[in-house]
Amino acid sequence: MVMSSGIFYIVLMVVTLALGLGTQGYIQRMYSKFSKVKINLNATGAQIARKMLNDNGLANVEVRCVDGTLSDHYDPRTRVVNLSRAVFTGSDVSSLAVSCHECGHAIQHATNYSPLMIRTAIVPIANFSSNIWIILLICGFMFDAIGLVYAAIACFGFAVLFQIVTLPVEFNASKRGLAYIESGCNSSWIPSSEVLAGSKKVLTAAAMTYVAAALISIIQLLYYIGMARNR
Repeated sequence: MVMSSGIFYIVLMVVTLALGLGTQGYIQRMYSKFSKVKINLNATGAQIARKMLNDNGLANVEVRCVDGTLSDHYDPRTRVVNLSRAVFTGSDVSSLAVSCHECGHAIQHATNYSPLMIRTAIVPIANFSSNIWIILLICGFMFDAIGLVYAAIACFGFAVLFQIVTLPVEFNASKRGLAYIESGCNSSWIPSSEVLAGSKKVLTAAAMTYVAAALISIIQLLYYIGMARNR
């Protein structure tokens, strides 16, 4: 039984690792592909983000350049849309899609979008749980303390909850971003409807990484619950 459990765990880790690497590779390929497709618009990702924010009454939200690749994010604490340098300065489909997606988060914040509010509220607990659960799990098995094992599973459960709550937040931000791009195509300030199709591919690939992360976390949680029950 111990050997079977060990083999199952190895298989589980291989599958989840492959899933994670596969989705990360896919988003990087899509991002790279559409970063080469120019939008023939005399505006950068930063300028497009500024326009989208202003058009939605969010002139008080800043747009800043940050280091890193695919490091783009909206910070609700400071009300800042942070764009990676490539997106900040780029005039391509990937830059357009990513900048509008991040502005979608700013609009969520301004409108008190419930899933975002829930995710923001549980961030401290999720961060703490993510850091401590593995320590509790190891100690629980080392000292045969089933209470610590269940505490570890509960902590990991909070991390899984965060991954699940993240899904509607990311999907909705992409929906808002794509709606803005579509409106730009319809009003002709974005010159080609093909830009919308490319943006959808970039943001769909990005969404898949969140789906994969949530699925991996759920599978791991179920495995740990089963392992604890068999002790």
